[in-house]
Amino acid sequence: MCKCTAILTVIVITAEIRQRAGRQEGKWKASRQKAEGKREGRRNKEEVYLWGRINVSGNFMKAADFEIKELGRANSRSPLNDEGRCKPLFGFVTDHDRILYETSLLKFEKFRESGQIPISFEKAGPREFVYFQPSKTKIGIVTCGGLCPGLNNVIRSIVMAAHYRYGVKNIIGFQYGYEGLNPDLDHAVIDLTPEVVSQIHHIGGSILGSSRGNQDVSRMVDTLEMMNINILFTIGGDGTLRGAHAIHEEITRRGLKIAVAGIPKTIDNDINLIDKSFGFETAFTIANEVIRNAHNEASGAYNGIALVKLMGRNSGFIAAHAALSIQEVNFVLVPEMSFSLDGPDGFIEVLRKRLATRHHALVVVAEGAGQDFFKGEAMEKDPSGNIKLKDIGLYLKDKISEKFKADKFPFALRYIDPSYIIRSAPANANDSKFCSLLAQNAVHAVMAGKTDFVAGHWNNEFTLLPIPVAVAKQKKIDINGELWWNVLEATGQPAMKEC
Repeated sequence: MCKCTAILTVIVITAEIRQRAGRQEGKWKASRQKAEGKREGRRNKEEVYLWGRINVSGNFMKAADFEIKELGRANSRSPLNDEGRCKPLFGFVTDHDRILYETSLLKFEKFRESGQIPISFEKAGPREFVYFQPSKTKIGIVTCGGLCPGLNNVIRSIVMAAHYRYGVKNIIGFQYGYEGLNPDLDHAVIDLTPEVVSQIHHIGGSILGSSRGNQDVSRMVDTLEMMNINILFTIGGDGTLRGAHAIHEEITRRGLKIAVAGIPKTIDNDINLIDKSFGFETAFTIANEVIRNAHNEASGAYNGIALVKLMGRNSGFIAAHAALSIQEVNFVLVPEMSFSLDGPDGFIEVLRKRLATRHHALVVVAEGAGQDFFKGEAMEKDPSGNIKLKDIGLYLKDKISEKFKADKFPFALRYIDPSYIIRSAPANANDSKFCSLLAQNAVHAVMAGKTDFVAGHWNNEFTLLPIPVAVAKQKKIDINGELWWNVLEATGQPAMKEC
């Protein structure tokens, strides 16, 4: 092709691109005009919100459901940009800064065309004005539920941010979960100063301890009122967040000005509309090492089987991510899937075929998988009201052993359960950073008077999410979604059930 022909070709293509862009812009303008015409016919803001909805646990939530409650107007200028301090100025966020739920351009264009308002979350970050006066503010912190990597990181970051960034000096910790808020149990409180918390992020667990189970909400609010608490940070999973919301409702009923904030702690990563909870990354990172060593055990014996049980009550995210991170797992069993044990397509027969050809197998099972095998057995509940899971790990170990021994099929089985080692470990580097940023953003929000929210993360941005929305539904693996297909591609496992 000569130079002139090439130039003409570029000109023609450029002109065509411009024409297409012009037509697209015309469509967008027309859709905007159409949407504006529709909006003019709406009576108020609430009706506009009805256009964009999310289906959560059978209930359609509208944009108004994602607004964060406030104790009142924030009138005091934030101390973060005190002119007397030699430091970079903070970029404040406003309530109008929002993070879109959907990031697909195609779906966004559909919103444009229909005039709908997309669902979005309030962006977390420092506000220009604060509600609480730091010198008169008292903060309480409580950690609830099971242990999780990063708890001490969060406690430390709350104390450091409140003390050094806002000048709040009066911070206490309630021991042993919500029990610490029950005056009848008489657990001592701990004064939390920068000196007390300076090194706690290097150790696992929680310096405040933890517990499961419900406490009398009225008595807990009595404690907050008696101790003049202005802000309560609750660190825990969905059960803890439900308790935090109940506390908020009792506070509201009494007409008190106490802010309640949640920070999402769940090793299972199962809090809805939050893409990652702290502790999760550390959990599957440690699980990676366990699986790596388990693979060595399996491959070191003829027909060796390594069966690893990981945490995951209702959601199998730890098992799925750990398997993807090491690419040596042959079978991943999670609560979201159903599978058969027996029959030509059942798990045990598929496992036998694997051993017959490769002479070793690595199986990872989440603790909540296969609970339908225990139907008809007596069920117990823990202090939080959760049904105590039957041990699927030991069940599979026994069933595999029984079948292969009966068939005189040679095998060597190693059963590994690292659950309590994982949850009590200190946070890894990335989780530690994530814990700190979650805590700092929660502090910014409560100081501005925000309440009944959980600090979240969505589309690489920190967000504020109303607690009722966060606990309306548990997040689970979509068996027809990309994550699970990635797992199937990594393991090569079949369906293991009759289709």
